[in-house]
Amino acid sequence: MSGLSLDATQLDRYSRHIILDGVGPEGQAALLDGSVLVVGAGGLGAPAIQYLAAAGVGRVGVADDDAVERSNLQRQVVHADADVGRPKAESAAEYVRDLNPDVDVEAYETRVGPDNARELVEGYDVVVDASDNFRTRYVVNDAARLAGVPVAHAAVYKFEGQATTLVPGGPCYRCLFPEAPDPGEVPDCATTGVLGVLPGTLGCIQATEAVKLLLDAGETLAGRLLFYDATALSFETVPYRPNPDCPVCGDEPIDSIEGVEYADGCRISAD
Repeated sequence: MSGLSLDATQLDRYSRHIILDGVGPEGQAALLDGSVLVVGAGGLGAPAIQYLAAAGVGRVGVADDDAVERSNLQRQVVHADADVGRPKAESAAEYVRDLNPDVDVEAYETRVGPDNARELVEGYDVVVDASDNFRTRYVVNDAARLAGVPVAHAAVYKFEGQATTLVPGGPCYRCLFPEAPDPGEVPDCATTGVLGVLPGTLGCIQATEAVKLLLDAGETLAGRLLFYDATALSFETVPYRPNPDCPVCGDEPIDSIEGVEYADGCRISAD
C-alpha cells in the first residue's frame, strides 16, 4: 500500500500520524502493511494490543491459551467483566475488531511452545513478548532469532518492570539471561501481586518499540535493558552485549529448536 492509497476514512483516523514528521502518509501505509504477533493477552499484552490496533498495524496476532478471570481485570484492560470465562485470545480479538476495522486480527487459542513457535513467528514482522513465564520467553526468543524476526520484550514484578528489544544481529534474550531462575525463585503476580497500572507502562513501551521497528524510525532498546521503578517514577538503561558463546546467536548457533528441552532453567545442551 502506498501513502497515496489511503482512503478518506483512513486519512481522518490517522490524521495525527499523517501530519507527523517521521511518519506521514507513507509511514502510515507501512503500519497498515505491517504485522505484529503479541504473545500473551494479559497485563503486558493488553495495552500493547490496544495501541498497535489504534495505530493501524494492519495485522495483529494474539496468542494465548488462558481464559479471562475476574482478578485479571485490575490490569488486563482489553477484557471486561462480561468476558470472564472467555478465551483471552478471543476476547482481545473482539476488542481489536471493535476498535479499528482496518486491522485484521488473528486469535490463536494456544500456548506458544517449541512445536508451534517457529511457524507462528515466521508469519509476522515483529513479535511482542508479553508472556508471563521464563519458558515461553526462551521459546519465543529462540524461534524469533532463528526466523530473523525482532522481539519487543518486557516483564513486570510488583512495582517494577523491565524492557528490551531483541533484533537480528544484536544480542538475544539468552545473552542477557543465559539461564532462567530456579523454579519458585521468582514468584508470579498471583503470589506477590502487581500494581495494576505497571504493565500498562511497559506494554506501551513494547508497542512503541514495535511501531518504531515497522516504521524503521528512531533508536530501539536493542542492546539496552530498561528498568522502570513505579514507586520512584524512574527509568534507567543498562547496556549489554552479544555473548559469543550464546547457543542461539553466538559463534556456533543452533539451527532448530526441535528437540530442545525447555526445562531445567531453559538451558540448551552443548551436546
